Order: sequence, then structure tokens, then C-alpha cells
Amino acid sequence: MAHAPIDADAPVGVFDSGVGGLSVLRAVHALLPAERLLYVADSGHAPYGDKPVAFVQARAEHCLHVLRRAGCKAAVVACNTVTGLSIGALRALHPDWPIVAIEPAVKPAVAATHSGVVAVLATRNTVRSAGLARLIEQHGDGVRVLAQACPGWVECVEQGRLDGPQTEAMVADVVTPLVQAGADVLALGCTHYPFLRPVIERVAGPGVQVLDPAPAVARELQRRLQAAGALRRADGRTAALPLLTSGDPAAAAAVAQRLLGERLTVHAAPLP
Repeated sequence: MAHAPIDADAPVGVFDSGVGGLSVLRAVHALLPAERLLYVADSGHAPYGDKPVAFVQARAEHCLHVLRRAGCKAAVVACNTVTGLSIGALRALHPDWPIVAIEPAVKPAVAATHSGVVAVLATRNTVRSAGLARLIEQHGDGVRVLAQACPGWVECVEQGRLDGPQTEAMVADVVTPLVQAGADVLALGCTHYPFLRPVIERVAGPGVQVLDPAPAVARELQRRLQAAGALRRADGRTAALPLLTSGDPAAAAAVAQRLLGERLTVHAAPLP
């Protein structure tokens, strides 16, 4: 059966466990400035990285339901944990809806390494997910891939602590041993981590490349919308970037402004 045409003026929905997915929203907005965007931050239930699989999938299903109910023409899963644990199940629930999902940049990392050692920085759930294991099996042949959990990093970004001695020490505890083990490429496997990129690069040193998959997600979204004839025409106006959060709206607004450098319209959403 043919699918109904997609309304090009409808928004694109983006969701994450918290504000980390704003790194993906930033990339989408930069590539597709005419698109209306709606962001859902499930901060009241964050982080997902240490939660049971069934809990993560249930939260993801609910966030997608919120985006679909809001009339979004496509959804972006801006959470590596959700992708690694349940993207297949989520797409099966919405076979007629474009869902673009982020995943760690294992393939580009393997292509870029000179030392033969790359590291994936991620949450515990992503590190032990079938999704990451599949990526490593598909693309990691002949290269040593170190999958490394980064405890405390998500909470650090959620609180807006992007720099300073404590943040640098926390990053160094993870990154320094990986560099000492020979890793010359660090693939960011959590959408919160790009906001720590200046610290990560400073700790890792100039010989280490840091990869953020968010621009690739934006390009894939562009491709999917273009194929469906659903890219929105530019009208010369800057679209608002509304954010729904299950956490504290004032805290989300303050952190989002620090992360993006611009004020977002933030609304409380129960997301029960």
C-alpha cells in the first residue's frame, strides 16, 4: 500500500534522554535551517545509560509517540543507547515513518586510524549493546576497537559543567589510558559527549582525532526527506526551536542556552 504524502511543513522531531541530543539538533539545524524542529528531552528519566533495557525501550517508545502525536514528519533518535538497544523494535512499530538514528562512528574511525587502535566512548548500556557489537563486527576487522564506558559524563553535561578541573580530571581518567593503549581515533558514542569535545581533545593531545557522528545523521535525514519530497522550503524566517522536557524546564532552558549559545522555548511535558 502506498504511504500518504509527507507534509513538508511539518516539524522534524528529535529526542534524547536529556539535553545531549541537542548536539544532533545543532547539526540538523546547521544543514537544514529551513526545517521546523521539535526536541524532546526525557530529563526526568535520564540518564538511560545504566537503566534496564526494557525501561529504555519503553521510554523511547513513549518519546516517539509524543513526536508522532505532535505531527512530526520524521523522527531523529539522538541517543546512542536507544539505537544500540532497541532501534529495530522502534522501527517495526512505525514502518511508515522515517526514523533516523545515531550510532557510534565505528566505520569512519577504523578508516581514519594509523595506529590500528580506535576507541568508542559511550555509556555502559551502549558499550554492552548488540548494536555496537554488530558495528564492530562489520567494520572493525584488522583494528583493535576499545569500547569504553564513561561514567559521570552524561550527568556532567546535564548540569552544564563543560569545563574546569573536575571535568578535566574525569575526562582524563577515561581518555589518558586509551591514548596510552595506542588509540589515535576517539569515536563519540553518546550525544552528550560532543559538548565535552574541547576537554577531550585537550586531554587526548594533537595526535588524536575525535569523531562526532551528528553531521552524518543530519545528512541522512536530508537524504530521507529529499527522497520523500518532504524538504521544507526556506521562507527567510528563523524557525523557533521548541523543547519539551520531563525535567525542570528552567534548568533545561539554562543548560540548553549554554550548550547551543541561543535561547530555546522550553515547555514542561509530563512524559509519564
